[in-house]
Amino acid sequence: MRWLALLLFGVNLVLWYVAGVLQPPERSSETFSGTLPRVASLKFPAEPEPLPEVGDPDSDMRAAEVAAPDTAPASPDSVPVGPPLQCVRMGWLESREAAETLLGAITAFEDVAVEIEEVERQRPPLNWVMIPPQPPEAARRQFRDIQRQGIDSYLVTEGEYRNAISLGLFESREAAISVLEEKKRQNLNAVLANYDRNQISYALDFEAEPDLAEDLVQAVTSEYGKNFDFIEINPCEGVATSEKTP
Repeated sequence: MRWLALLLFGVNLVLWYVAGVLQPPERSSETFSGTLPRVASLKFPAEPEPLPEVGDPDSDMRAAEVAAPDTAPASPDSVPVGPPLQCVRMGWLESREAAETLLGAITAFEDVAVEIEEVERQRPPLNWVMIPPQPPEAARRQFRDIQRQGIDSYLVTEGEYRNAISLGLFESREAAISVLEEKKRQNLNAVLANYDRNQISYALDFEAEPDLAEDLVQAVTSEYGKNFDFIEINPCEGVATSEKTP
């Protein structure tokens, strides 16, 4: 009997244990209110970017691109270059005073650097019809006689031909010979000589952009009212142009 009781007790114990294991979990009686948070409001920790491995050339290049500023030096070819300046030279003017007066009358020259160039020009000799030099008293007496006859003349008072009587200076040799023959027919002992001459003349030199250069040239020629011996307009040397250098 004692063994039977022990056996029954063991069976009951096993049944009690099994029943406890198979029992469902207790639900909480506490109720919850409210709404679930939206996915967009959830904050997740940012994943750090992987560090480049040492010695990886692709990673080094990407890092350099990120660190480099987003600007690059402008290429010389990309710099806008205006039209080349024109160098202008105009002449001749009779005196420096005439050149300064001309520049002062044209307001457009206020912003342009102008050089007044002084040049000693060697010109072809003139053909000089004269009565040769003689003693001063004789030269003055003959000069008064010629003046009373109404002949155009003057007494030379200095230089190589001092005390000669000038009867005319001519650029044309033919014209000088014609006058010489006429004076000889008037019983004057005239001769033909060369009159060497150097002349001090003045020119205007300036630089300007092409359109302004043309306007200034027109203004000068209109204001001066005389024909210039020359007007030179050429591109200035050493001024950069828009052409690319290979």
